[in-house]
Amino acid sequence: MDEARRVIEALQRSGKTLVTAESCTGGLLGKLLTDVPGASSVYLGGVISYAYALKEQLLGVDKALLDEKGAVCEEVAIALAKGAKERLHADVALSITGNAGPGTDEKNPNVGEIYVACADENGCTCRKLQLSGSREENRMAACEAALALILIAD
Repeated sequence: MDEARRVIEALQRSGKTLVTAESCTGGLLGKLLTDVPGASSVYLGGVISYAYALKEQLLGVDKALLDEKGAVCEEVAIALAKGAKERLHADVALSITGNAGPGTDEKNPNVGEIYVACADENGCTCRKLQLSGSREENRMAACEAALALILIAD
């Protein structure tokens, strides 16, 4: 994927490191990044936190926030990105959380509602997506949107 290559190259030029916090994409973002030769020079790794408990325990997302809003909201995307950046000791962190479909649950009823966030030294940017593709299409579109958050800032 061209966006992943461009992100790796931009990070290499700037000397910054990247980590990821993924939920609905289940590691796809990390896979796309590590498909790029030389990614290990800037990509440290990531956390796949599908369960609420891991979002809380590994990335510091507030349990009360998860209990109240569920995982599909701007606040959780931001908390995931900030938590990953801080706890995994990187310059930049990308997060993805949402409902890729096809199923839903009580707290996350909107299929295709996905949030991507990027935390860096300037703060955190978050973008809401409303996608209408298949599960795989939604997951790929979410990864592309997350990578674009870094490229916009570059």
